[in-house]
Amino acid sequence: MPQTPHIERHFTAGETVRDIVIGMSDGLTVPFALAAGLSGAVSSTTIVVTAGLAEIAAGSIAMGLGGYLAARSDVEHYVSERKREQAEIIEKAEAEREEVRDIFVSYGLTADQSAPLIEALSKRPDAWVDFMMRFELGLEKPDPRRALTSALTIALSYIIGGLIPLSPYILLPVARTALLTSVVATLFALLIFGYVKGRFTGTKPLRSGLQTALIGGLAAAAAFLIARAIS
Repeated sequence: MPQTPHIERHFTAGETVRDIVIGMSDGLTVPFALAAGLSGAVSSTTIVVTAGLAEIAAGSIAMGLGGYLAARSDVEHYVSERKREQAEIIEKAEAEREEVRDIFVSYGLTADQSAPLIEALSKRPDAWVDFMMRFELGLEKPDPRRALTSALTIALSYIIGGLIPLSPYILLPVARTALLTSVVATLFALLIFGYVKGRFTGTKPLRSGLQTALIGGLAAAAAFLIARAIS
């Protein structure tokens, strides 16, 4: 009797989503807070737009560079740890066998059940190192090309996020009117962004959306009140 094939669907774009979340969340929040703060001190939208665009440019470069360096650090760390494991399975083979045995025991296997698996691994040095990297150190091999992709993804997400709160100041001549429009547009964008982020990350979407909007709103309110108090 024919059976329906079992098809597993797993979300595998975690790193890309993480980069988008990092760039978009800061892009929506920081320029929003800056524009709101300036609106409390000046009446000209030109000043707000100029400062906002400068901040988006600087922020996207800084965030992108940070993402690039973080991804490069992951690669360098993985390579360094792999070299260390390669040396240890040669110089400290028996100790490494004990570590493999402990790993199998932690998964419920007995020493007798683990013995043939350990013996098989010891005859395949590359597989042995891969096993130790994954199950002893918890490290997955990073894509060496991801550093540039991560940097561009974060930077682009920051720019897109930053243009949302700044757009009303570009389109409207009065800072106070632009501020109100920016608040509505940005809070809505934060709510939608947080909801989508929750769907991708497995958290409650509505809760994630409300939290994201609340944090962005508080940041903008604090900047506005501080600028108004100083001016």
